[in-house]
Amino acid sequence: MDNKKLQAHGAILLANTIFGLGVPVTKLLLTDWVSPMTYMATRSLGAAIIFWVVASMMKPEQVERRDLMVIMLGGLTGFVISQTLTAWALDYTSPVYFSLIATLTPVAVMLMAALFIGEHITGLKFLGVLLGIGGAVLMVVMGQTSGTGTNDLLGIILAILSVLTWAVYMIITRKVATRYSPVTQMKYVFLISAIVTVPLAWPELNSQQLFSASTFGWDGALEMAFIVVGATVLGYFLIPFAMQSLSATTVSIYTNLQPMVASFVAIAIGQDHLTWDKPVAALLVLLSAYIVTEKN
Repeated sequence: MDNKKLQAHGAILLANTIFGLGVPVTKLLLTDWVSPMTYMATRSLGAAIIFWVVASMMKPEQVERRDLMVIMLGGLTGFVISQTLTAWALDYTSPVYFSLIATLTPVAVMLMAALFIGEHITGLKFLGVLLGIGGAVLMVVMGQTSGTGTNDLLGIILAILSVLTWAVYMIITRKVATRYSPVTQMKYVFLISAIVTVPLAWPELNSQQLFSASTFGWDGALEMAFIVVGATVLGYFLIPFAMQSLSATTVSIYTNLQPMVASFVAIAIGQDHLTWDKPVAALLVLLSAYIVTEKN
């Protein structure tokens, strides 16, 4: 393996570790400090400012108008829509169930690739899809009886929609990702994201615990800083960096790391508890992801 590919694998490994940690941290923020839309607006605006400041210190990179439209469309699907659905999902279900659904990303990428660019689905890969669906169904059924979320069914459905829109983002931006630096791509992704989310969150800003002088807390501020700097700026920088050397399917495989990190932390801090269905569902979705990413 050449050095560039090794760096790409390291980048996507780090990104998914950060994303895994971001799941229980996001749950803490949504429970104690902010609404889903305020959470999204803060992420978008903070990341946009950081990426534009970093870009101003780099050599300017000219982006073709058509590619710019693709990048900004990617921002709307891969961040605004996907991550808003993520925030809403975590408002209703547990970090463990959400992160297990996120493991279906390779399956979603394969399905979106078949839908949008006509990639062939073999019989074995179809079996992988069925296993993934089986894992999701198990989570839905058990979530209704032993789930710890306020509405696990709704949360799981929103999580599935989040994964599907993220898969669309990876498909539509995979060619553009090889043409421009991650900083150039992300400054436009978060610019369009801030333009969309900040006006929607503005009316409720003063009512949020994190942004009220009487209820402000440094633990909430540190949690939000981790989400903005770590799970947004660093994470979204590392993904296009990795996609310059790796395929979308290979990148999606590393999503399997997220439920392990998220589940361990969520259970450790008491956000969820271990029940028999979670390891069974994890086995089904991980096997599903393995099958659909194998060459056959």
